[in-house]
Amino acid sequence: MPLSSTGSLPKLHCNALMANLRSYLHAAVPAPLTDHGVAVVDLRCYLAKIDREYTTQRYVETDAPLLYIRIQIGKATYSALIDFGASRNFMSQAFMACAGLGPLVRRKTQPTQVTLADGHTQKSIDGCVNGVPVYFAPLVCEPVSFDILDNKFDMILGMSWLRSADHSINFHNQTVHIRDRNGVLVPCTVATPHSLISCHVVSVARIRDAIARNDVEEMDVVFLHALPSTDGPAASPPDPCITHLLDGYGDVFEVTTGTVPDRPICHGITLKAGVVPPRGFIYRMSKEELEVLRAQLDDLLHKGWIHPSCSPYGAPVLFIRKKNKDLRLCIDFRKLNAQIVKNAGPLPRIDDLLEWLGGATYFLKLDLKSGYHQIEIQPQDRYKTAFKTRYGHFEWVVMPFGLTNAPTTFQAAMTTEFRDLLDRTVRIYLDDILVYSRTLDELLVHLCAVLDRLRAAKYKANRDKCEFAKQELEYLGHYVTSKGIRLLADKIQTIVDWSEPRCTTGVRSFMGLDGYYQRFVESYSKVAAPLLRLQSPKVPFEFDEAARGAFNTLKAAMQDVPALRIYDPTLPTQVTTDASGYGIGAVLEQCFPDGWHPVKNFSQKVPLVNSLDDARKKELLAFVTVLKRWHHFSLGRRRFKWNMDNNPLIYYKTQGTFTSTIGRWMYYIDQFDFDPCHIPGPANRAADTLSRRPNFCALVTTTFQLDDDLQQHLVNGYKSDPTYSTLYAELSSDHPPAGHYRISDGFLLLHTRGKDLLVVPQDCILWTHLLGEFHDARLSADLGVTRTLARCRTFFRSSPLED
Repeated sequence: MPLSSTGSLPKLHCNALMANLRSYLHAAVPAPLTDHGVAVVDLRCYLAKIDREYTTQRYVETDAPLLYIRIQIGKATYSALIDFGASRNFMSQAFMACAGLGPLVRRKTQPTQVTLADGHTQKSIDGCVNGVPVYFAPLVCEPVSFDILDNKFDMILGMSWLRSADHSINFHNQTVHIRDRNGVLVPCTVATPHSLISCHVVSVARIRDAIARNDVEEMDVVFLHALPSTDGPAASPPDPCITHLLDGYGDVFEVTTGTVPDRPICHGITLKAGVVPPRGFIYRMSKEELEVLRAQLDDLLHKGWIHPSCSPYGAPVLFIRKKNKDLRLCIDFRKLNAQIVKNAGPLPRIDDLLEWLGGATYFLKLDLKSGYHQIEIQPQDRYKTAFKTRYGHFEWVVMPFGLTNAPTTFQAAMTTEFRDLLDRTVRIYLDDILVYSRTLDELLVHLCAVLDRLRAAKYKANRDKCEFAKQELEYLGHYVTSKGIRLLADKIQTIVDWSEPRCTTGVRSFMGLDGYYQRFVESYSKVAAPLLRLQSPKVPFEFDEAARGAFNTLKAAMQDVPALRIYDPTLPTQVTTDASGYGIGAVLEQCFPDGWHPVKNFSQKVPLVNSLDDARKKELLAFVTVLKRWHHFSLGRRRFKWNMDNNPLIYYKTQGTFTSTIGRWMYYIDQFDFDPCHIPGPANRAADTLSRRPNFCALVTTTFQLDDDLQQHLVNGYKSDPTYSTLYAELSSDHPPAGHYRISDGFLLLHTRGKDLLVVPQDCILWTHLLGEFHDARLSADLGVTRTLARCRTFFRSSPLED
């Protein structure tokens, strides 16, 4: 039946089209339930959906041996098709994006030509993703490589996977078994997915009308109701031995009630001198919020976490929507927090927690249930936590969320309980406890030690949110694996989808998220320099080409960041540095079984005072800077290599004359055990890239820090100097001429040889002031007339003794 490209199809013709489709497919295909005609555009979309569903299921209708297995990638579980006719493994473009594998996709140097199952259609494949960790069952993980092919199956496992290991497949029984690490066959088959083309969610009125019109040939009715989603995915223990172990600690995973008054750490609230209880009013709430408030108050009273109060304090309450649309009760403690003396107790550095996991291959994460509520508030301070609602005035017995100093109190409690295990087998950040081990047997021993501590201190864990015996898990905004640390796919996508900032606040928000992952990006400080400049309140917001280029470069870099390996103190280590007139860069690498891999990247702008130094001093500055930053990796450790492209610096200890600055640096670096090694400049690509960026070079050479009087003196000199007065007036107009001269912050600059020079009029008084500023602020010693003038020429267009 011909179908026009636009317009509407009458109901009679629509029913005839559906009848022909049922006859062709030998399947029940319902027509769209409507009393009027159907728009052709809508009908085409509907037919396309039927085509996709039927193509996936057509083998089932003809009893073809369609076989699926269940796999897990990251936190998501999917079904993959087993296909003996496929020579390779394939993944659809849509599934690749859904699974967050976009950053791992690589382009082939030579596209692959494939012929589809019909024997005629050929496609060219130029994208692939290698070594994706695929879990077929708990503790059954294989790295699988896929070609990206736009097809109607999410994944197809072909002969390249079937030949890679011993996989037991029985087409007669429709089963697939894969051996786990102990050699036990584990079933992985899932039932063939049922077709959805005959399923519709409709109202009772629609059903009544359809029956009255006799439009329904066959119908089954299913009543649905929504299930509340949990805050996070439930992770069941993957190994029977872990399940058996956890069953012996059932009391650790019980529901938390009441308080534990004999713990060594309680939360105290110290107020500033002279403060009075703040006053406020109750926030208005909707009917839904009032019902939730009543239920949560009853639950808190039943658990003994709050009790009625007559305190002079009374913070208002409000509700915040969770990700699953549930309401979270929050107390507005802002006025109370302003009166509390801040506690300087430290929280662990996240980079420190992640950098010392080298050698671990198994991980587990424990999450404490309502962690803050397991810490008691000192009895004399409970009245300060009072809050008022429509249903009464209450105060907290346990530590609530939202209080100043609550995180430091909780961290102190965890540190006290696990002090002897920290940095050996356990890492703790607030209520997230990470246990790491080299083998599964060690992990079980370490898990028992942690659970024993929790049982003795009567802390309760949330078993549904815990993850056990994983070789890859999410921790503190990163994926932690045995091979390194990589970024979360959703975080990368958030950065990639970020719209162009239109104000300083937008730049700060972007840099806050992007800067959190800066150690994954080479030359981050140089790439981000134009954006960092826009965060200053002294600089007017102007999102120019330099800022736009930096913004797009950072977004692109986040899509292709490599996984950084975890530092292992037992492996050979080398530090490669490079310095230019604009910045310094360094790479910390270690030799793993598969070769040298980066562990840390670092880049930093060179201070203006050091940009004038000779090559030897700048290279030494780069090494001293990275030693100070990475001293926790290098000080007191085994001998490491220092690679640089400055050959004379290898003999720095035997050189006779050096300045006092170099003397101080040499005294500092003598604490470390290393071997200096020269590498040719072309071979020093990584560190060289970190130290040199064209957009950064232009930025650092156009900044001149002079006081306001001297700047005004320069401007007046431009206007009165016959050489520059006309040029300065033209460049100050609304349409300045193009050329090598420009005006920035009132300064007349000349761009030459890749940098900007400050133009100085011929004014003796002005030159006297400039030389004083230059000599006193920039130089560390009296260099004499000749060298001083030579240094002046690196900054200024003219010389004080010209003519």
